[in-house]
Amino acid sequence: MRDRKGKQGNKAQETRRRIIEAAGALFVEQGYGATKLQEIADRAGVAVQTIYFVFRNKPSLLKELVDVAIAGDDEPVPTMDRPWFAEVMNAPTAESALAALTAGTRGTLERVAALTEMVRAAAATNPEIRELWPDQMDPRYTVISTAAKALTKKPGADPAITADEAADIIYAVLSPELFLLLTRDRAWPPAKWEQWACRTLSSQLSVDSRL
Repeated sequence: MRDRKGKQGNKAQETRRRIIEAAGALFVEQGYGATKLQEIADRAGVAVQTIYFVFRNKPSLLKELVDVAIAGDDEPVPTMDRPWFAEVMNAPTAESALAALTAGTRGTLERVAALTEMVRAAAATNPEIRELWPDQMDPRYTVISTAAKALTKKPGADPAITADEAADIIYAVLSPELFLLLTRDRAWPPAKWEQWACRTLSSQLSVDSRL
């Protein structure tokens, strides 16, 4: 009985994953408004009724898609409880914290940068999308400001830079917009972007990088 339930659970999880992947690809390719649930169902290899059963409606599917893309999986673990963020917080120096932050952010942006652009465009014409993320502090800034507060207290951090200033600089350099500009529009490999972003942040925030 347990094996049967386990197989059913695995099948349901796999179906959910296929729907999310299909939705992500189509939303980015065609835009949120132009994409029909039937198209998502066809690409995922499921009946459209399955999408309604699992996600209820199109906006809920988008919300789940973005949440999974940010996290990298469907586990209910916030970003600041993820292992990569713990590396940032526990890094012994400002330089190593910046390296860990840039590497972790690269992984997130590779999954979510194009989605962020699509969501912003969709929200401009779809009120139901704006309701999914009510006006509040950008969760990305919350993560970055937490990292900046820790970073500015580490050995090697420039004492002239406040935590708020550091957060603003990191927020700009590690933005989805700049990531897409360089990796998509200018065809930089993500590894090159990571190296550039880390060097840029180090030059702004770390005394050690100037020695």
